[in-house]
Amino acid sequence: MGKSREKWRISVLVSEAVLGLSMKILLLGKNGQVGWELQRALQPLGQVFALDRTQNEDGLSGDLADFDAITHAIHVINPDVVVNAAAYTAVDKAESDQSTADIINHRAVKHLAEQCKKQNILLLHYSTDYVFSGEGQEPWSEDDQTDPVNLYGQTKRLGEQAIELSGCAFINFRTCWVYGSHGHNFIKTMLKLASSREELSVIHDQIGAPTGAALIADVTAQALRVYQLSSSQQQSLLCGHYHLAASGQCSWFDYANFVFEHAKQHGQALAIQKVNAIGTVDYPTPAKRPLNSRLYTQKLQSKFQIHLPHWKVGVAQVLEEII
Repeated sequence: MGKSREKWRISVLVSEAVLGLSMKILLLGKNGQVGWELQRALQPLGQVFALDRTQNEDGLSGDLADFDAITHAIHVINPDVVVNAAAYTAVDKAESDQSTADIINHRAVKHLAEQCKKQNILLLHYSTDYVFSGEGQEPWSEDDQTDPVNLYGQTKRLGEQAIELSGCAFINFRTCWVYGSHGHNFIKTMLKLASSREELSVIHDQIGAPTGAALIADVTAQALRVYQLSSSQQQSLLCGHYHLAASGQCSWFDYANFVFEHAKQHGQALAIQKVNAIGTVDYPTPAKRPLNSRLYTQKLQSKFQIHLPHWKVGVAQVLEEII
């Protein structure tokens, strides 16, 4: 009888934990690379309200630049969590479009964080390795001094600081070299160029880790799961900045060669015969690029019990989807 009762108690506790996991999630930026994958990954956690810049059939909009629309959406949905996958990511264009970049990456994030603080909502946000200077060869840790070298990085760091100052509960994932099967990215660009050109030049002195949107979305779901099942005290300890990137490292030159080799192995007809390694100085762009995009991810892995696969795993998966 005692054992049966104990099994029953364990069953009830497990059921309560499962029921307690169900939450209302407001997802902004649903059609971006990461947002697209989040629509899938967040579903098991509860009810997901996914918005983009347009107005949906319920009259709700996730246009970050429209502060009133964001306030209204939060008021109507009353979510437990806001996941902000919307951002201004045109790095070069930001140099000449500072106002728009600042509205989306900074001022709108400030407004979002303030609303989350008012209603006791967890804010889950995404940032970038571009908040760092890109100097040296050591992976950046969460506590390293930020020092962005371009306007995009500056606006993303201002957004981070606005979140910090708001006092809201937040989890901020800094990531790098994002790609996915949905939307434009380096993989698709390289395949398109390699289909018609016999020779390409690719930068070899910028180092990072290609990180898939699917991985980012799955890590987000795991982090939210751990957070939701934690006590209030534990939740406060889980808040903060985290570095999220696939394991391993490579240059854009290495990355391109892996894409070409894998595509050829899977029967893709490519014209490319030669890939030249060039320096960043040989490929000038409006926005300065950091040379070191390595991110130290141990904090994320230990706090949320997460394994981060090698970058080649995710790139190979996306290649097999799009080839």
